Amino acid sequence: MKTRTISPLTLLLLLLLISCSWAAASAAADHHQDFLHCLSEKFDSSNVVYTASNSSYTSILKYSIFNLRYASESTPKPQVIITPEHESQIPPVIRCAKKTGLEIRTRSGGHDFEGLSYVSQVPFVMIDLINLSEITVDAEAKTAWVEAGATIGSLYYRIAEKSPVLGFPAGGCLTIGVGGHFSGGGYGFMQRKYGLAADHVIDARIVDVNGRILDRKSMGEDLFWAIRGGGAASFGVVVAWKVELVDVPEKVTVFTVDRTLEQNATQLIDRWQYIAPNLDKDLFIGILITRSISGQEPNPNQTIHAYFFSLFLGGVDALLPLMQQTFPELGLARENCTEMSWIKSTLYVAGYPIETPLQTLLNRTKRQTALSKQKSDYVKKPIPQRAFQGIWDQFYRAEDKGALLIFMMPYGGRMAEISDSAIPFPHRAGNLYLFSHVVFWGEENARNSDGYLSWSRRLYDYMTPYVSTAPRSAYLNYRDLDLGVNDAVGETSYARAGVWGMKYFGSNFDRLVRVKTLVDPGNFFRNEQSIPPLHSKWKKGD
Repeated sequence: MKTRTISPLTLLLLLLLISCSWAAASAAADHHQDFLHCLSEKFDSSNVVYTASNSSYTSILKYSIFNLRYASESTPKPQVIITPEHESQIPPVIRCAKKTGLEIRTRSGGHDFEGLSYVSQVPFVMIDLINLSEITVDAEAKTAWVEAGATIGSLYYRIAEKSPVLGFPAGGCLTIGVGGHFSGGGYGFMQRKYGLAADHVIDARIVDVNGRILDRKSMGEDLFWAIRGGGAASFGVVVAWKVELVDVPEKVTVFTVDRTLEQNATQLIDRWQYIAPNLDKDLFIGILITRSISGQEPNPNQTIHAYFFSLFLGGVDALLPLMQQTFPELGLARENCTEMSWIKSTLYVAGYPIETPLQTLLNRTKRQTALSKQKSDYVKKPIPQRAFQGIWDQFYRAEDKGALLIFMMPYGGRMAEISDSAIPFPHRAGNLYLFSHVVFWGEENARNSDGYLSWSRRLYDYMTPYVSTAPRSAYLNYRDLDLGVNDAVGETSYARAGVWGMKYFGSNFDRLVRVKTLVDPGNFFRNEQSIPPLHSKWKKGD
């Protein structure tokens, strides 16, 4: 047998690689131990601090992971997980992380589609706000204080405990944490009547880069503006939000009408584009389009379904003539409709059976068990009917077993009345609807994730001529790292961040950069798509 020898140069490179890897691991371990020592001097952290050596570490980390793309063994894990039980425990975490060179990630519900609240490529500490979930409702004042780790479902439940005629215009997925939802805007089925969740935030409590706990008055209006739709994780750790509640009727009406391509779904969707953004503000009609994919040629016994789903803030007797007048093509009948309380409707629009008990709203265990990739667009002009055939073709172009889901959420109404600079969320007047698609695949197909990602990108590329341009806009809460990322350590130039920043924030991006420069000039709070400070060496146009 011939013996292979290793050249001196190759051996040197291997030794350097090994020593560098060991040095990096050693440095991370030193940061980790230094952080724990620092924290132990600040408060008794035994009940809220978890490292990989703790038996509960893995279960706590995985409990709030929504997208299983980021639950693999190879996904970077936090050096330490902190689950504070009181806001006073967070300032020491920030001070010790700064002192020991660790980054911070903050998780409230774990629904971020790119995992940025619990994944980082550099050594980091994750603050999991799951225990900060208290909700205090003042029905008389029509307000509520909501801790950032509470879920949307629990907020709805606590409001209904106090009043049957108060509600809140947030999302339809009940296990979303309010921390991320509010800080990215937060749309829902009452947006045409009342706007976004963030439009109704009237105060907040945030821990800043210096470890100070600030409210609206002490943080100032610039920072308060930025955290309502600008991504609060770029500026600090929001621990609680004060929101203004809205009026809802004692009875609302819901319906879901299923139409296949053979039942003229394409023509109905085309018509919907012209009708839905201009309906009465009390009426929301969205569309969900889906079909399971086998990876083979289309099965003649399977078809694409378009589900027209609706929430109407009124009774069925008012809804039916309104639909007959504005959208008779859908053929809505009384038997398609169900009257119920607003609080029951929150379960219905989340996909639960009508008889589901209200206590389900308090359950934060997710039903998501798949890997996924989501993208978003805004449509300003109706998509030509002929273009939908190309969209339908995408349903049959999977690399392997998986599923594609498209949803279209109408704008207009109150959304068109609020200024695009009122908060950082800029997608207001001129937008007909949000167009978003999600590709799902099972854990058994995780090895083919690149194929599914390519599938998602093909549909995104196909949609280019039919969606917003200059910039092509996107929704922050549907974070998409394909749009561009910061450097590995979270640093970036103004121009580089502007690639994705303009898509999420439009002309509001410049103001967000100015706020960041004022409140966190050292860029401590950062991630792959965080707002950068405008350092003197990072001038516009760099």
